[in-house]
Amino acid sequence: MPEVRQTPLATSRVAGLRGPNLRAYNAFLDALAHEGCASMGYRLTGPVIERLCVKHVRGRLRAVVAFSVDDVAWVLFVGEHLNDSEVNVYDELYRLVGHRPESGEKRTKPPCCNDSESTPSDAFGEDEVVDLVARMRRVAQQSRR
Repeated sequence: MPEVRQTPLATSRVAGLRGPNLRAYNAFLDALAHEGCASMGYRLTGPVIERLCVKHVRGRLRAVVAFSVDDVAWVLFVGEHLNDSEVNVYDELYRLVGHRPESGEKRTKPPCCNDSESTPSDAFGEDEVVDLVARMRRVAQQSRR
């Protein structure tokens, strides 16, 4: 089963969770550590983001995860799926990874992996996920200025 790591960005978001949302998030982490990608809901579609998986944690709360070939599940980002683009988890994710799907682009929700995999077959290389995490951190820091 994969080792679970959280990015600093995810950690800062999780610090604001309370009550049922925090309990649901902790249960999600436990399932992720024991079941790997089988615990995830679906994969995003479109260039760049197609290797990221999403889990509906509770209500509008979403967790975005990248799996690396060294059997690590990286919780990249945690946020709510709202209509307000300033706090919408998907809009912010697109900004952080540097890719927004075309407005007319059909988006589906394929499974994160097949049932027999704990890590998706197209998992990130270790350097790729480290680069993605670093990019997300830089973009988040720049937006705070």
